[in-house]
Amino acid sequence: MKKQEALSQRRWYVIDGQGKILGRMATEIARVLRGKHKPTFTPNQDTGDFVIVINARGVKLTGAKLQDKVYYRHTEFPGGIRERTAAEMLQIKPEELVKLAVRGMLPKNRLSRKLVTKLKVYAGPEHPHTAQKPEPLTIAT
Repeated sequence: MKKQEALSQRRWYVIDGQGKILGRMATEIARVLRGKHKPTFTPNQDTGDFVIVINARGVKLTGAKLQDKVYYRHTEFPGGIRERTAAEMLQIKPEELVKLAVRGMLPKNRLSRKLVTKLKVYAGPEHPHTAQKPEPLTIAT
């Protein structure tokens, strides 16, 4: 019964990433995904809400991070390490750039892997979640 009540109280928020600083936006998203904005927050339970990020292509990075910040991945083959700068990630996969920033701000455990599934990121201004009636979430630029 309690689990059903918690699921029915989930809300959907939409954030426009155009012109927002990536790190500041990611901290606010992580807070909402985790449920820390609610009085019913419990560290070991998923009490958070869903977050939709639109215009991920328009996020900004401060300083020289566009050229200096490097993202690594490995193909699992010998010598298969690959690297991309933040500028390349913003050009090729802006959705992945935002997801990696938010994932890094969540705790490293089973619960965080469940929380990341509630984050929906889109490079453009359209999203397919209008039926959920998302509310705009304002964050400082």
